[in-house]
Amino acid sequence: MITKKKMTLKFYQNLGKLFYAIAASDGSVRDAEFDKLKICVKKQWLTIDDIEDGFGTDAAYQIEVVFDWLNRDEEYNAKTCYDDFVSFKKSQSHLFTDDVRRLILKTASSIAHAFAGINKAELIMLAKLDMELKKN
Repeated sequence: MITKKKMTLKFYQNLGKLFYAIAASDGSVRDAEFDKLKICVKKQWLTIDDIEDGFGTDAAYQIEVVFDWLNRDEEYNAKTCYDDFVSFKKSQSHLFTDDVRRLILKTASSIAHAFAGINKAELIMLAKLDMELKKN
């Protein structure tokens, strides 16, 4: 049980990295993008499972925590965060069901569209993500 819990927390933490990478792909993260992420977490990700973090909070909130931390720290670039997510996906591919893949793409797209529509950098990263999620 503990192994599964750690793996699930890491799953959500890596989603935070991915969604940060989408928002930061154009060089800046807007408040509207973080606000959209919070809405997506609340409406879609909280119902995925009933895993909690060490504080008794739904583990899906780790998405927001990691996103916010990366944004405040400003030492991590979008490519590094995206590559970290891809590495995690490859090592834990069993977590990425068709429903989860669709939800990831839906959330990433919502973040990209949150501020003045989608731009070229975000479009490129979304296309890369789509191709990556189609791999087994």
